[in-house]
Amino acid sequence: MSIEIKAPSFPESISEGTVATWYKQPGDAVSRDELIVDIETDKVVLEIVAPANGSISNVFKTEGDTVLSGEVIAEFSAGAAIDSVEHKTKATTPASQQSNPSAVTRVATMASFASPAAHKLIKENHLDSAMITGSGKAGRITKEDVLTAIAKQSEVEAKKSAVVPPAGQAGVSLNAGRPEQRVAMTRLRSTIAKRLLEAQQNAAMLTTYSEVNMQPIIELRNSYKVDFAAQHDGVKLGFMSFFVKAATEALKRFPAVNASIDGQDIVYHGYQDIGVAVSTDRGLVVPVLRNAQGMSLANIEIAISHYAEKARAGKLAIEDMTGGTFTLSNGGVFGSLLSTPILNPPQTAILGMHKIQERPVAVEGKVVIQAMMYLALSYDHRMIDGREAVQFLDTIKDLLEDPTRILLQI
Repeated sequence: MSIEIKAPSFPESISEGTVATWYKQPGDAVSRDELIVDIETDKVVLEIVAPANGSISNVFKTEGDTVLSGEVIAEFSAGAAIDSVEHKTKATTPASQQSNPSAVTRVATMASFASPAAHKLIKENHLDSAMITGSGKAGRITKEDVLTAIAKQSEVEAKKSAVVPPAGQAGVSLNAGRPEQRVAMTRLRSTIAKRLLEAQQNAAMLTTYSEVNMQPIIELRNSYKVDFAAQHDGVKLGFMSFFVKAATEALKRFPAVNASIDGQDIVYHGYQDIGVAVSTDRGLVVPVLRNAQGMSLANIEIAISHYAEKARAGKLAIEDMTGGTFTLSNGGVFGSLLSTPILNPPQTAILGMHKIQERPVAVEGKVVIQAMMYLALSYDHRMIDGREAVQFLDTIKDLLEDPTRILLQI
Protein backbone atom coordinates (compact mmCIF):
# COMPACT_ATOMS: atom_id res chain seq x y z
CA MET A 1 0.00 0.00 0.00
CA SER A 2 1.35 3.41 -0.97
CA ILE A 3 1.32 6.20 1.67
CA GLU A 4 2.21 9.85 1.16
CA ILE A 5 4.83 11.27 3.53
CA LYS A 6 4.00 14.92 4.18
CA ALA A 7 5.75 17.81 5.92
CA PRO A 8 4.16 18.61 9.29
CA SER A 9 1.50 21.27 9.60
CA PHE A 10 3.35 24.41 10.61
CA PRO A 11 1.79 27.03 12.91
CA GLU A 12 0.92 30.46 11.50
CA SER A 13 4.23 31.92 12.69
CA ILE A 14 6.17 29.52 10.44
CA SER A 15 5.57 29.61 6.69
CA GLU A 16 8.02 26.98 5.46
CA GLY A 17 10.80 24.58 6.40
CA THR A 18 13.85 22.93 4.90
CA VAL A 19 14.64 19.23 4.46
CA ALA A 20 17.60 18.87 6.81
CA THR A 21 18.52 15.17 6.75
CA TRP A 22 17.13 12.06 5.11
CA TYR A 23 17.94 9.08 7.34
CA LYS A 24 16.48 6.59 4.86
CA GLN A 25 16.70 6.34 1.09
CA PRO A 26 14.43 4.61 -1.45
CA GLY A 27 14.62 0.87 -0.87
CA ASP A 28 15.87 1.03 2.72
CA ALA A 29 14.03 -1.17 5.20
CA VAL A 30 12.09 0.94 7.70
CA SER A 31 10.27 -0.02 10.89
CA ARG A 32 7.14 1.68 12.13
CA ASP A 33 7.93 4.91 14.08
CA GLU A 34 11.56 4.85 12.92
CA LEU A 35 13.00 8.28 12.12
CA ILE A 36 13.19 8.85 8.36
CA VAL A 37 13.68 12.60 7.85
CA ASP A 38 14.26 15.86 9.74
CA ILE A 39 12.52 19.09 8.70
CA GLU A 40 14.26 22.23 9.96
CA THR A 41 12.10 25.30 10.59
CA ASP A 42 12.90 28.78 11.81
CA LYS A 43 12.65 27.57 15.40
CA VAL A 44 13.00 23.81 15.73
CA VAL A 45 13.87 20.59 13.92
CA LEU A 46 10.79 18.42 13.38
CA GLU A 47 11.19 14.67 13.11
CA ILE A 48 9.07 12.60 10.72
CA VAL A 49 8.80 8.90 11.45
CA ALA A 50 7.67 5.96 9.34
CA PRO A 51 3.89 5.37 9.42
CA ALA A 52 4.33 1.58 9.19
CA ASN A 53 6.83 -1.17 8.42
CA GLY A 54 8.00 -0.93 4.84
CA SER A 55 10.29 1.22 2.71
CA ILE A 56 10.47 4.56 0.94
CA SER A 57 9.42 4.32 -2.72
CA ASN A 58 10.24 7.83 -3.95
CA VAL A 59 11.75 11.01 -2.54
CA PHE A 60 10.32 14.25 -3.98
CA LYS A 61 12.26 16.71 -1.78
CA THR A 62 16.00 16.32 -1.30
CA GLU A 63 18.16 17.75 1.48
CA GLY A 64 18.22 21.53 1.35
CA ASP A 65 14.89 21.82 -0.49
CA THR A 66 12.22 24.16 0.87
CA VAL A 67 8.92 22.57 1.88
CA LEU A 68 5.55 24.06 2.73
CA SER A 69 3.17 23.03 5.48
CA GLY A 70 1.60 19.66 4.64
CA GLU A 71 3.50 19.32 1.34
CA VAL A 72 4.18 15.78 0.07
CA ILE A 73 7.90 15.08 0.34
CA ALA A 74 8.06 11.32 -0.30
CA GLU A 75 6.08 8.19 -1.06
CA PHE A 76 6.11 5.22 1.31
CA SER A 77 5.37 1.56 0.57
CA ALA A 78 3.88 -0.24 3.53
CA GLY A 79 4.73 -3.93 3.81
CA ALA A 80 7.94 -5.71 2.83
CA ALA A 81 10.90 -3.46 2.11
CA ILE A 82 12.13 -3.16 -1.47
CA ASP A 83 15.67 -3.66 -0.36
CA SER A 84 17.82 -3.55 2.73
CA VAL A 85 21.03 -1.72 3.49
CA GLU A 86 22.96 -4.96 3.33
CA HIS A 87 21.61 -5.86 -0.14
CA LYS A 88 22.19 -2.34 -1.45
CA THR A 89 25.75 -2.40 -0.13
CA LYS A 90 26.44 -5.70 -1.85
CA ALA A 91 24.96 -4.47 -5.13
CA THR A 92 27.11 -1.33 -5.15
CA THR A 93 30.31 -2.83 -3.76
CA PRO A 94 33.07 -3.96 -6.17
CA ALA A 95 33.56 -7.71 -6.52
CA SER A 96 36.96 -7.44 -4.86
CA GLN A 97 35.31 -6.08 -1.74
CA GLN A 98 32.40 -8.53 -1.90
CA SER A 99 34.87 -11.35 -1.38
CA ASN A 100 36.08 -9.56 1.75
CA PRO A 101 33.28 -9.64 4.37
CA SER A 102 35.04 -7.08 6.57
CA ALA A 103 35.09 -4.56 3.71
CA VAL A 104 31.36 -5.01 3.13
CA THR A 105 30.74 -4.59 6.83
CA ARG A 106 32.67 -1.31 6.91
CA VAL A 107 30.66 0.11 3.99
CA ALA A 108 27.38 -1.06 5.47
CA THR A 109 28.26 0.39 8.84
CA MET A 110 28.92 3.84 7.40
CA ALA A 111 25.72 3.71 5.35
CA SER A 112 23.75 2.72 8.44
CA PHE A 113 25.20 5.25 10.85
CA ALA A 114 25.83 8.31 8.69
CA SER A 115 23.07 10.49 7.30
CA PRO A 116 23.10 10.93 3.51
CA ALA A 117 24.50 14.45 3.78
CA ALA A 118 27.15 13.28 6.25
CA HIS A 119 28.01 10.27 4.08
CA LYS A 120 28.54 12.58 1.10
CA LEU A 121 30.83 14.90 3.06
CA ILE A 122 32.81 11.94 4.41
CA LYS A 123 33.44 10.68 0.88
CA GLU A 124 34.26 14.11 -0.57
CA ASN A 125 36.77 14.88 2.18
CA HIS A 126 38.27 11.38 2.32
CA LEU A 127 37.54 10.99 6.03
CA ASP A 128 37.45 7.84 8.12
CA SER A 129 33.95 7.51 9.56
CA ALA A 130 35.33 5.39 12.39
CA MET A 131 37.15 8.48 13.67
CA ILE A 132 33.98 10.61 13.80
CA THR A 133 31.78 10.60 16.90
CA GLY A 134 28.10 10.67 16.01
CA SER A 135 25.77 12.91 17.99
CA GLY A 136 22.57 11.83 16.27
CA LYS A 137 20.01 9.26 17.29
CA ALA A 138 21.64 5.96 18.30
CA GLY A 139 25.06 7.48 17.61
CA ARG A 140 24.28 8.32 14.00
CA ILE A 141 26.80 10.64 12.32
CA THR A 142 25.18 13.92 11.30
CA LYS A 143 26.28 16.57 8.84
CA GLU A 144 27.31 18.80 11.75
CA ASP A 145 29.52 16.00 13.15
CA VAL A 146 31.37 15.77 9.84
CA LEU A 147 31.77 19.55 9.56
CA THR A 148 33.26 19.58 13.06
CA ALA A 149 35.69 16.84 12.05
CA ILE A 150 36.64 18.78 8.90
CA ALA A 151 37.25 21.93 10.94
CA LYS A 152 39.49 20.03 13.37
CA GLN A 153 41.40 18.48 10.48
CA SER A 154 41.87 21.92 8.93
CA GLU A 155 43.26 23.26 12.20
CA VAL A 156 45.76 20.42 12.42
CA GLU A 157 46.85 20.91 8.81
CA ALA A 158 47.16 24.67 9.32
CA LYS A 159 49.44 24.17 12.32
CA LYS A 160 51.59 21.72 10.38
CA SER A 161 51.92 24.03 7.39
CA ALA A 162 52.34 27.25 9.37
CA VAL A 163 55.72 28.89 8.62
CA VAL A 164 57.15 32.31 9.32
CA PRO A 165 58.01 34.15 6.06
CA PRO A 166 61.69 35.00 5.70
CA ALA A 167 62.83 38.57 6.26
CA GLY A 168 62.21 40.81 3.27
CA GLN A 169 59.11 38.86 2.11
CA ALA A 170 56.49 40.97 3.85
CA GLY A 171 54.51 41.18 0.60
CA VAL A 172 53.65 37.47 0.59
CA SER A 173 49.85 36.91 0.66
CA LEU A 174 48.65 35.99 4.12
CA ASN A 175 45.97 33.68 2.66
CA ALA A 176 48.34 31.69 0.45
CA GLY A 177 48.00 28.02 1.36
CA ARG A 178 45.69 28.76 4.28
CA PRO A 179 42.63 26.46 4.52
CA GLU A 180 39.17 27.96 4.35
CA GLN A 181 35.74 26.43 4.59
CA ARG A 182 32.48 27.84 3.25
CA VAL A 183 29.31 26.43 4.82
CA ALA A 184 25.74 27.57 4.20
CA MET A 185 23.88 28.98 7.19
CA THR A 186 21.35 26.68 8.78
CA ARG A 187 17.77 27.90 8.66
CA LEU A 188 17.87 28.55 12.42
CA ARG A 189 21.08 30.62 12.21
CA SER A 190 19.73 32.53 9.22
CA THR A 191 16.50 33.29 11.06
CA ILE A 192 18.38 34.41 14.18
CA ALA A 193 20.45 36.80 12.05
CA LYS A 194 17.33 38.16 10.33
CA ARG A 195 15.37 38.67 13.55
CA LEU A 196 18.25 40.40 15.34
CA LEU A 197 18.75 42.76 12.42
CA GLU A 198 15.02 43.52 12.29
CA ALA A 199 14.99 44.16 16.04
CA GLN A 200 17.67 46.83 15.65
CA GLN A 201 16.02 48.40 12.61
CA ASN A 202 12.41 48.40 13.80
CA ALA A 203 12.75 49.43 17.44
CA ALA A 204 14.15 52.49 19.19
CA MET A 205 16.44 50.27 21.23
CA LEU A 206 18.28 51.68 24.22
CA THR A 207 20.23 49.95 27.00
CA THR A 208 20.48 50.98 30.65
CA TYR A 209 23.05 49.40 32.95
CA SER A 210 23.21 48.72 36.65
CA GLU A 211 24.99 46.35 39.01
CA VAL A 212 23.81 44.07 41.78
CA ASN A 213 25.57 42.68 44.82
CA MET A 214 25.12 38.93 44.53
CA GLN A 215 26.70 38.18 47.91
CA PRO A 216 23.33 37.76 49.74
CA ILE A 217 22.06 35.31 47.09
CA ILE A 218 25.34 33.37 47.19
CA GLU A 219 25.23 33.10 50.98
CA LEU A 220 21.57 32.06 50.94
CA ARG A 221 22.27 29.48 48.26
CA ASN A 222 25.29 28.07 50.11
CA SER A 223 23.26 27.79 53.32
CA TYR A 224 20.32 25.93 51.82
CA LYS A 225 21.42 24.22 48.60
CA VAL A 226 21.91 20.82 50.29
CA ASP A 227 18.52 20.95 52.03
CA PHE A 228 16.92 22.28 48.84
CA ALA A 229 18.24 19.35 46.78
CA ALA A 230 17.15 16.86 49.45
CA GLN A 231 13.66 18.36 49.60
CA HIS A 232 13.20 18.49 45.82
CA ASP A 233 14.58 15.14 44.62
CA GLY A 234 18.08 16.33 43.77
CA VAL A 235 17.11 19.59 42.03
CA LYS A 236 19.98 22.07 42.30
CA LEU A 237 19.33 25.60 43.50
CA GLY A 238 20.80 27.92 40.88
CA PHE A 239 20.89 31.67 40.34
CA MET A 240 18.44 31.78 37.42
CA SER A 241 15.42 30.93 39.56
CA PHE A 242 16.08 33.99 41.73
CA PHE A 243 16.31 36.19 38.64
CA VAL A 244 13.06 34.77 37.24
CA LYS A 245 11.23 35.44 40.52
CA ALA A 246 12.71 38.94 40.77
CA ALA A 247 11.78 39.65 37.15
CA THR A 248 8.17 38.51 37.58
CA GLU A 249 7.73 40.76 40.60
CA ALA A 250 9.33 43.73 38.83
CA LEU A 251 7.16 43.16 35.75
CA LYS A 252 4.03 43.36 37.90
CA ARG A 253 5.10 46.80 39.07
CA PHE A 254 6.09 48.06 35.62
CA PRO A 255 3.53 46.73 33.09
CA ALA A 256 5.14 48.59 30.18
CA VAL A 257 8.20 46.35 30.46
CA ASN A 258 5.91 43.33 30.17
CA ALA A 259 4.06 44.66 27.12
CA SER A 260 4.49 44.38 23.37
CA ILE A 261 3.77 46.61 20.39
CA ASP A 262 1.40 45.30 17.71
CA GLY A 263 1.23 47.82 14.89
CA GLN A 264 -0.29 50.95 16.43
CA ASP A 265 -1.51 49.08 19.50
CA ILE A 266 0.13 48.39 22.84
CA VAL A 267 -0.63 44.96 24.30
CA TYR A 268 -0.33 44.78 28.09
CA HIS A 269 0.03 41.18 29.29
CA GLY A 270 -1.61 40.25 32.57
CA TYR A 271 0.78 37.33 33.06
CA GLN A 272 4.53 36.80 32.99
CA ASP A 273 5.76 34.26 30.43
CA ILE A 274 9.52 34.45 30.83
CA GLY A 275 11.81 33.37 27.98
CA VAL A 276 15.17 31.97 29.08
CA ALA A 277 17.84 32.07 26.39
CA VAL A 278 19.66 28.74 25.95
CA SER A 279 22.77 28.36 23.81
CA THR A 280 23.06 25.24 21.64
CA ASP A 281 25.41 24.06 18.90
CA ARG A 282 22.79 25.15 16.35
CA GLY A 283 22.31 28.63 17.81
CA LEU A 284 20.43 30.50 20.51
CA VAL A 285 16.90 29.36 21.33
CA VAL A 286 14.48 30.86 23.87
CA PRO A 287 12.10 28.38 25.54
CA VAL A 288 9.36 30.02 27.61
CA LEU A 289 8.37 29.48 31.25
CA ARG A 290 4.57 29.82 31.18
CA ASN A 291 2.95 31.77 34.02
CA ALA A 292 6.30 32.12 35.77
CA GLN A 293 4.67 34.39 38.36
CA GLY A 294 3.05 31.32 39.94
CA MET A 295 6.09 29.02 39.85
CA SER A 296 8.21 28.11 42.88
CA LEU A 297 12.01 28.28 42.83
CA ALA A 298 12.13 24.49 42.53
CA ASN A 299 9.66 24.38 39.63
CA ILE A 300 11.63 27.08 37.82
CA GLU A 301 14.89 25.15 38.20
CA ILE A 302 13.22 21.93 37.02
CA ALA A 303 11.68 23.64 33.97
CA ILE A 304 14.92 25.36 32.97
CA SER A 305 16.91 22.12 33.28
CA HIS A 306 14.29 20.25 31.24
CA TYR A 307 14.29 22.88 28.49
CA ALA A 308 18.09 22.99 28.38
CA GLU A 309 18.27 19.22 27.86
CA LYS A 310 15.63 19.33 25.12
CA ALA A 311 17.35 22.28 23.42
CA ARG A 312 20.75 20.63 23.28
CA ALA A 313 19.19 17.42 21.99
CA GLY A 314 17.30 19.39 19.32
CA LYS A 315 13.95 18.23 20.75
CA LEU A 316 12.31 21.56 21.57
CA ALA A 317 8.78 21.80 20.20
CA ILE A 318 7.43 24.93 18.53
CA GLU A 319 5.02 25.52 21.41
CA ASP A 320 7.98 25.51 23.83
CA MET A 321 9.26 28.72 22.23
CA THR A 322 6.06 30.44 21.15
CA GLY A 323 5.12 33.67 22.88
CA GLY A 324 6.94 35.07 25.87
CA THR A 325 6.49 38.52 27.39
CA PHE A 326 10.03 39.12 28.67
CA THR A 327 13.43 37.47 28.18
CA LEU A 328 16.43 36.72 30.40
CA SER A 329 19.82 36.17 28.76
CA ASN A 330 22.74 34.97 30.87
CA GLY A 331 26.00 35.66 29.08
CA GLY A 332 27.81 35.27 32.38
CA VAL A 333 27.97 31.50 31.99
CA PHE A 334 30.44 32.10 29.15
CA GLY A 335 32.44 34.68 31.09
CA SER A 336 30.88 37.84 29.65
CA LEU A 337 31.45 40.79 31.98
CA LEU A 338 29.21 43.27 30.12
CA SER A 339 27.11 43.25 26.95
CA THR A 340 24.15 44.88 25.22
CA PRO A 341 21.41 42.28 24.67
CA ILE A 342 19.20 42.67 21.60
CA LEU A 343 15.40 42.66 21.89
CA ASN A 344 13.43 39.51 21.19
CA PRO A 345 10.51 40.91 19.10
CA PRO A 346 7.70 41.64 19.72
CA GLN A 347 8.80 41.96 23.36
CA THR A 348 9.74 45.44 24.53
CA ALA A 349 12.57 44.50 26.91
CA ILE A 350 15.28 41.94 27.68
CA LEU A 351 17.50 41.62 30.75
CA GLY A 352 21.13 40.63 30.29
CA MET A 353 22.93 38.93 33.17
CA HIS A 354 26.70 38.71 33.34
CA LYS A 355 29.63 37.13 35.13
CA ILE A 356 29.69 37.28 38.92
CA GLN A 357 33.03 38.85 39.80
CA GLU A 358 34.52 39.77 43.14
CA ARG A 359 35.25 43.51 43.30
CA PRO A 360 35.98 46.07 46.03
CA VAL A 361 32.82 48.02 46.89
CA ALA A 362 31.79 50.43 49.62
CA VAL A 363 29.49 48.90 52.24
CA GLU A 364 28.46 51.07 55.20
CA GLY A 365 31.47 53.32 54.76
CA LYS A 366 33.99 50.49 54.42
CA VAL A 367 35.68 49.00 51.36
CA VAL A 368 34.95 45.27 51.20
CA ILE A 369 35.21 42.54 48.57
CA GLN A 370 31.78 41.50 47.27
CA ALA A 371 30.47 39.30 44.45
CA MET A 372 29.11 41.79 41.93
CA MET A 373 27.25 41.39 38.65
CA TYR A 374 26.51 43.94 35.94
CA LEU A 375 22.95 44.00 34.62
CA ALA A 376 21.87 45.36 31.24
CA LEU A 377 18.26 46.14 30.34
CA SER A 378 17.69 46.72 26.64
CA TYR A 379 14.27 48.16 25.86
CA ASP A 380 12.17 49.77 23.15
CA HIS A 381 12.26 53.48 23.93
CA ARG A 382 8.99 53.95 22.03
CA MET A 383 7.27 52.06 24.82
CA ILE A 384 9.48 52.44 27.88
CA ASP A 385 10.90 55.69 29.24
CA GLY A 386 14.35 55.90 30.80
CA ARG A 387 12.80 56.51 34.22
CA GLU A 388 10.83 53.25 34.05
CA ALA A 389 13.91 51.34 32.86
CA VAL A 390 16.01 52.60 35.78
CA GLN A 391 13.24 51.91 38.30
CA PHE A 392 12.75 48.42 36.88
CA LEU A 393 16.47 47.68 37.30
CA ASP A 394 16.44 49.14 40.81
CA THR A 395 13.58 46.80 41.70
CA ILE A 396 15.52 43.79 40.40
CA LYS A 397 18.54 44.98 42.39
CA ASP A 398 16.57 45.47 45.63
CA LEU A 399 14.93 42.05 45.39
CA LEU A 400 18.21 40.22 44.76
CA GLU A 401 20.19 42.08 47.40
CA ASP A 402 17.50 41.27 49.98
CA PRO A 403 16.08 37.88 48.86
CA THR A 404 13.44 37.83 51.60
CA ARG A 405 11.65 40.50 49.56
CA ILE A 406 11.12 37.89 46.84
CA LEU A 407 9.39 35.53 49.26
CA LEU A 408 7.36 38.30 50.91
CA GLN A 409 6.68 40.06 47.59
CA ILE A 410 7.60 43.47 49.00
